[in-house]
Amino acid sequence: MAKREFGQYCGLARAVEIVGERWALLIVRDLLVGPRRYTDLRKGLPKIPTNILSARLKEMEAAGVVHRRVLPRPDGSVVYELTEYGRDLEEAVAHLSRWGARSLGEPRPGEIVTPASMVLAMRNTFRPEAAAGLTAGYELRMGEVVFHLRVADGALHAGEGPLPDADLVIETGLAIKALMAGEITPDEAVAAGAVRLTGDPALLKRFVETFRI
Repeated sequence: MAKREFGQYCGLARAVEIVGERWALLIVRDLLVGPRRYTDLRKGLPKIPTNILSARLKEMEAAGVVHRRVLPRPDGSVVYELTEYGRDLEEAVAHLSRWGARSLGEPRPGEIVTPASMVLAMRNTFRPEAAAGLTAGYELRMGEVVFHLRVADGALHAGEGPLPDADLVIETGLAIKALMAGEITPDEAVAAGAVRLTGDPALLKRFVETFRI
């Protein structure tokens, strides 16, 4: 596959040459959450053709954005992860994600939500100043998509999967966007059945104060 070049000596042009091809930034998004096996990347990007995934990974390896690592035994799997150079994309990805979220609207037919996309969304909308004094663990369930958040006095850890000792479990769907955008209050969301809570319900108010679109 021929590499696209713009013929301009410009940092933006070079950046687009490296990560501007289709699917590249979504691969970066998933790797920002953590290392992935090839099969994990395929699962998180179910519509990507295998030849495109292989090509993007090879291109980003060649550019020093991604590298491969063999996990210790007994696993021994090969995983892809971002290099330090690749991790420098996090701020740019966050800004692009927030910018794009303003145009989301309703989901298009066939569009899905993935754990990695939600983890990045929570990192991008986290407001440390609103989390001052808050120490809490949240587990969010959106159908088959499950992820968790640990907030500790202005710091956030967000990851995929359940959180066994969560202080509040939030079961919801796309109403989460309306909550985080302030389009619906926590009380209204609970009353309408848009969210179901297990644990300390008072933490839902702190959640929407701490994660805002």
